[in-house]
Amino acid sequence: MRIAILSRNPKLYSTIRLKDAAQRAGHEVRVIDALHCFMHIGAADPTIHYRRDEVFSRGDFDAVIPRIGASITFYGTAVVRQFEMMGVYCVNESVAITRARDKLRSMQLLSRKGVGIPVTAFANHPDDVTGLIREVGGAPLVIKLLEGTQGIGVVLAETNNVAQSVIEAFMGLETNILVQEFVKESGGSDIRCFVVGGKVVAAMIRQAAEGEFRSNLHRGGTATAAHLTPAERRAAVKAAAVMGLNVCGVDLLRSSRGPLIVEVNSSPGLRGIEEATGKDVAALIIEFIERSARMDKNQTKGRG
Repeated sequence: MRIAILSRNPKLYSTIRLKDAAQRAGHEVRVIDALHCFMHIGAADPTIHYRRDEVFSRGDFDAVIPRIGASITFYGTAVVRQFEMMGVYCVNESVAITRARDKLRSMQLLSRKGVGIPVTAFANHPDDVTGLIREVGGAPLVIKLLEGTQGIGVVLAETNNVAQSVIEAFMGLETNILVQEFVKESGGSDIRCFVVGGKVVAAMIRQAAEGEFRSNLHRGGTATAAHLTPAERRAAVKAAAVMGLNVCGVDLLRSSRGPLIVEVNSSPGLRGIEEATGKDVAALIIEFIERSARMDKNQTKGRG
């Protein structure tokens, strides 16, 4: 098979691992920087021009693995959509990536499908900030930027007065935020479930560093292998299905009312999960592609 990995940096751990796993399985692999692509959008023969002198057309690749960072979501998903128009199998489709990247939209979709989530509130410019705080059970509560990643733009407000000040400050900057309940039972930890092809193939518990409530590894958190309950496994698989993602990281909290999904990540990193669990997740992704990839299998075919 001929596989393209859309990644801005070929030296990233996840990109290297995916490339090595594909090559070990006997596939041809190219790492392509989405920002160096431009697209010829034609009804008869859509193509992608890469750097100065390469043109990718229908049949040049059998599958694409999108590794689209949050900072290039708009253009990156446009490139994925172009591959879909060319009939190339995309591990995660453009619509699914966009859906998961929008925190508000993803919470609404999960809620509609009956997936457990923390109590969440959203408003553009509420007249009653006190009422907004009250909707999530009062302080302590969590305030999140819709565009934040890796724990950036996430604030724990420990009192109602602090929460009101932070919310008003963000809204004064015309920044979109979510307000969520603080799940005390989680104890500063969450669980990252790595879902591939509708199955949880690995899971780790991430514990926040001392004095920190965000468990992201980029924020100094630590990770160990997790043993999931059947309910947690079902919640992670359902969340991935609701987003329409074949490969993703599903983050959940353990609460007194069961697992609560806090985020679904369409480009989860491999280092933390592989080091914590000892599993070759990259190889499992390539095996999924081998089972699944064929021309014109994309559901959206570039129409989304």
